[in-house]
Amino acid sequence: MNERMPVDQRFYQMLEELQAIDFVLCELNLYLDTHPQDMDAVNQYNQGVQQRWAIAQQFEAMYGPLMNLGHSYSGFPWQWVDEPWPWQV
Repeated sequence: MNERMPVDQRFYQMLEELQAIDFVLCELNLYLDTHPQDMDAVNQYNQGVQQRWAIAQQFEAMYGPLMNLGHSYSGFPWQWVDEPWPWQV
């Protein structure tokens, strides 16, 4: 395993933003399961997805992949051995 990479405050800030938007998306998903005709909620969900995608893409460009198994690209050399992993912080 490679040495733990030092991370700056932006790393933690972006992870917190992702956690917050994931919470909102989860809640909207649950709401839409029972209210599929609520156009405002669908629009909020889709805006949240776009926001999450943008933050995740920026995070991965700066700090490496968030998810494995084909959900995120890896730089070279293979980045999954670099710590800290997103779930470790």
